Amino acid sequence: MQDLMHLRSDQARAALGGVSGAEGSPLADAQFLAPIDAQEVWAAGVTYLRSRDARMEESTQKNVYDLVYEADRPEIFMKGTARRVQGPGEEIAVRSDSTWDVPEPELALAINRHGEIIGYTIGNDVSSRSIEGANPLYLPQAKVYTKCAALGPVIALAWEVPNPRALGITLTIRRGGAVAFSGETSTSQMRRTFEELAAFLFLDNDFPDGAFLMTGTGVIPPSEFTLEHGDDVEIAIDGIGSLRNPVIRLGKA
Repeated sequence: MQDLMHLRSDQARAALGGVSGAEGSPLADAQFLAPIDAQEVWAAGVTYLRSRDARMEESTQKNVYDLVYEADRPEIFMKGTARRVQGPGEEIAVRSDSTWDVPEPELALAINRHGEIIGYTIGNDVSSRSIEGANPLYLPQAKVYTKCAALGPVIALAWEVPNPRALGITLTIRRGGAVAFSGETSTSQMRRTFEELAAFLFLDNDFPDGAFLMTGTGVIPPSEFTLEHGDDVEIAIDGIGSLRNPVIRLGKA
């Protein structure tokens, strides 16, 4: 992955043209790791109308999110470094000092060092709504902490995804073996384009190893719902697969 992130899109496509998959290795027997090396993970917010509404509900500064939804400049923030990112089957976490926590199912862009989108994967931008809602300036604490994100299971190459703006996204949260919440959306519901988000990320910024950019969420549980220790979160996106992670609460023995 790191080598592909250094190539231009046409070079990466040519390099992969002669690569064949491994034979005799059933995927069911494989343990997938998060598809990340040295890249940083960033995220965009308030890209779906539902996300704007939900963050206005949680916040004491309601107009902040309405303004950013309509603004020319998107909200973009750093989500974490590779060591904070979990892969399929690995634990994601909620903060020990938070009382209202949600997963955020998102299409994540794999962007090379030249700012070109070379692929797509599934991202989970786990967030503390209670901390962010208390004050928008607390966003880094609400978003960045140990095991705060997940990526996977694979990267679908950009030239193999016919229409990335028409991908169905589903979120299922299980608790005690039963479905506690489920919801769905589509990337067609986004206000901003992927190219626009990538361009703002790379504006006056460099990423020698490339970067991942989560593109925002359109599936948000109701305000009375919060993640709990022991929950199981599964995100599925058309053409990519599903990303499933158990939930732990940090500081819980």
